[in-house]
Amino acid sequence: MSLKWVDVLEIAIQLAESKPQVDPRYVNFVELSRWVQALPDFSDDPNRGGEKVLEAIQAAWIEEAD
Repeated sequence: MSLKWVDVLEIAIQLAESKPQVDPRYVNFVELSRWVQALPDFSDDPNRGGEKVLEAIQAAWIEEAD
């Protein structure tokens, strides 16, 4: 399965699993975007991951971490 920017929850789950030491509340969007694009299953246009998508991913990751 390949991940796209719209797969917000799955991206958040994979980030939570791969970066358990990171508090998602303090991740800036530049770093978050880089981490999403580095996920093994991610394959989407890097330019499509705008601020709204990154906010949604961050919010879902915070939910996962709690």
